[in-house]
Amino acid sequence: MDGAETEVKLMEDDQPEASQGQDGRDGGMSPLAVSPPRQRLRAQQQSDEGKSPTQEPEVSPQLARQIKFCAQDLRIRQKDRQWAAELVNDFQDKLLNFLRNGNQQPYFQSAEFLNSGSYFEMVKIHSPNEFDMMLKLQSPSRLKLTTLDGGLFYQIDLYRSTRSPIRAFLLENETTLSASKILTEMHRLVRKFISTYRATDKRYRWLVNRKRVSSPAVTLSLVRNDNSGEELISVDVVPALEIHPSQGWPSAARNGPDVDNWLGKKNRQEIKSLPCYFVPKRMKGRKLSEAAKESWRISFSHIEKKIILYHGNNKTCCESTATKCCRKQCLKLLKCLIEGLKHRFPRELDHLCSYHGKTAFLHTLSIRFKDSMWARHLLPVCFLHLLGALEGYARSGLLPHFFVPDCNLFSPDHFPRRSLAVLTAALEEQRREGLPLLVPPAPAAPLPAFGSPLSPEPRPASSSSNSPQTPSESRLNTDFLMKLVLPFAIVFISVLFLM
Repeated sequence: MDGAETEVKLMEDDQPEASQGQDGRDGGMSPLAVSPPRQRLRAQQQSDEGKSPTQEPEVSPQLARQIKFCAQDLRIRQKDRQWAAELVNDFQDKLLNFLRNGNQQPYFQSAEFLNSGSYFEMVKIHSPNEFDMMLKLQSPSRLKLTTLDGGLFYQIDLYRSTRSPIRAFLLENETTLSASKILTEMHRLVRKFISTYRATDKRYRWLVNRKRVSSPAVTLSLVRNDNSGEELISVDVVPALEIHPSQGWPSAARNGPDVDNWLGKKNRQEIKSLPCYFVPKRMKGRKLSEAAKESWRISFSHIEKKIILYHGNNKTCCESTATKCCRKQCLKLLKCLIEGLKHRFPRELDHLCSYHGKTAFLHTLSIRFKDSMWARHLLPVCFLHLLGALEGYARSGLLPHFFVPDCNLFSPDHFPRRSLAVLTAALEEQRREGLPLLVPPAPAAPLPAFGSPLSPEPRPASSSSNSPQTPSESRLNTDFLMKLVLPFAIVFISVLFLM
């Protein structure tokens, strides 16, 4: 990771052998009562506007330069990586030591961390200010998994009563595992740990955020000691129930991801042999059943990370001595565009999240599977193709989950039709107008380094006469002059009338 020693530990559990580079926190998805989604998806991509899935869009030289410049601008500063990694590594180590060696809760003593999310996939943009950590919790070798929707949300039961530490988190029937009890205990343990823990940079401290009903995470914020309220880093600690590999995945995901042409059938079988996880996320909606209030959502974030790190059809893609591709750059650009759209339409696109973009990206990789299609110099063309793919999914209202294809992430129950119409129109506008939301903003202020003084407050820009005025500055100056002249005009007119 760019040679940063402090980052090694953040990646050491899943660091690729070669030097390759929410969350989705979406709601439950309803099953499609139509033809198999994967067949519909392929037909949709191959027939969209009469184009084949490999036909490249045209890109003007000016737009190509803009896309390349924006991709460069999304890179994270090395010093920022080191500062954030130092803080997060220490927090993770000390929290794990607290859980293992304390007598607070026996069930959490065997826990281990599994890092996931965009930072550990090496597709984080702008700043290393968000980290996702799954806290793996062991489970019995066999569990009864009852789907509550189309394969994302489940009720989890033991086959028989037990005397193991997990019994503290069962409901009254002594078999159903309570998601709310697990999450509540996780909050309690983290709060107790934070009460005595001190960040390695003494100018800052960690705060536990308020518990959110639909969130499976305990969220912490790193803030200044002076109570300025500025959040520099956010960390999500998500308790995750590990399903024993011998049990296999639930039937809705049993076939595994559609990667045969891209990563190969052998890799697909290896992926399916990995354990899956369940996080304590409550289904969205009103008047939920008791089972829905205690629901668990299946998670493949650890597999998504492996796929994105080992992303090539050719097994040597992006190795230090091999040809580099632009896959991850395209995903970064799409994440940046989604952030811009949500900022522009905060209410209309509240349901949109980066996981929709990642899902569209993974489907596109499965269809455009050859490494030559993602050559580094083809970045502008590849990104516009990915943008067009997401627009196509939005227009059709069909975006199957990559691992659970019967679940549609653009289902009307979970992505309102009005929001989908806004998203479709906004993506079309961006493509037509030359991606105005991808014009790079002014450089962000660097994160503070260890040993440096606190960052000073930003100073106003120089008022030199050689500096051009912005439209807002010009408007402010005009308003000021009008306010200054108006009283004199009133006095002058009054004098004329008196004469």
